[in-house]
Amino acid sequence: MKKETYIYGIRPTIEAIKAGKEMEKVFIQNGLRGEGFHEMFNLIKELEIPYQFVPVEKLNRLSRQNHQGVISYVSEITYQLIEDLVPFAFEQGRMPCFIILDRVTDVRNVGSIARTAECAGVDGLIIPARGSAQINSDAIKTSAGALYKLPVVRSQNVKETIQFLKNSGLTIIAATEKTDKEYTSVDYNRPMAIILGSEGEGISEEYLKLTDEVVRIPLFGEIESLNVSVATGIILFEALRQRNIK
Repeated sequence: MKKETYIYGIRPTIEAIKAGKEMEKVFIQNGLRGEGFHEMFNLIKELEIPYQFVPVEKLNRLSRQNHQGVISYVSEITYQLIEDLVPFAFEQGRMPCFIILDRVTDVRNVGSIARTAECAGVDGLIIPARGSAQINSDAIKTSAGALYKLPVVRSQNVKETIQFLKNSGLTIIAATEKTDKEYTSVDYNRPMAIILGSEGEGISEEYLKLTDEVVRIPLFGEIESLNVSVATGIILFEALRQRNIK
């Protein structure tokens, strides 16, 4: 663990939040109580900072520092608001394209996807506040620094984010094997957001119900799925081909 990206203890966490530090996640020891805890927890809830109650053994595995029951991971990037990114893209005269990740928990996959998305000129990467990989130094390294350049949205409610995109005129396209429509048969020459799920669980049914198009990448070998970062690249560069971006 890099010491500069972690904060240990209740009071240091409170002061960091009040100072405007953006938190990736706060790990809290099960059963922790007290006045300081309540002040910290109220701030976490108010600012919708991701948190997790964990056994003290996990905290001890994370660090040998005197953590006093709290280890806070300071975000290495500044998250953006989808409500700002969509109108900004339209104002710039661009045809917006966003990537939404559902339950992608491998930091290297997130890093690879971010690298591909940045190379393809994507307007932003949307990840859930919970149930997704942390944007840590490994993700940033795998992205070749793209996570410093590509806007990233941490959505507290992906379903509401998808609905916002739909209301803003974006077509929602889901990549899944649960369809016969191949990815090359869809029109990408329009404002859109592409949803990709984990290789194991795929895309949540509640998100699939909100999609306008469902596409698959045909496979010819014995393995049943592509790595999600590879699938992202295939679809994005088909979109670029159709949009005639050079």
